[in-house]
Amino acid sequence: MKDITIALENKPGTLADLGETLGKSKINIEGLCGATCEGEDLIHILVQESGKAYNVLDRAGFKIKEEREVLVLSIHEIVKQPGSAGRLFRKLAQEGININLIYLAENNKIVIGVDDLKKAKSVL
Repeated sequence: MKDITIALENKPGTLADLGETLGKSKINIEGLCGATCEGEDLIHILVQESGKAYNVLDRAGFKIKEEREVLVLSIHEIVKQPGSAGRLFRKLAQEGININLIYLAENNKIVIGVDDLKKAKSVL
């Protein structure tokens, strides 16, 4: 799965347009996160068919900022007991891996974007 970052205009209906555009092409959004960053409204979507989603969104005129691989872990792997998420994040930090994106997705999944995916996978 991949995370696609899209800049959306901050007005009613733009998120609906995004969802409907993907839905018409039978692309499911597995996870979703939105925030304003440096004055830009950004939406992160987690999708299985990233190439297809990217092309559909691009053709529809959406402003795609980035597409990247992310870690997708079961929330149950991370929060087995109090403090386990902190231990996981510390383990990544000790290896010099920076977490730059984190959000929850469907089916109790947590999506983590890091600056060195290959290294993070080897640590986990």
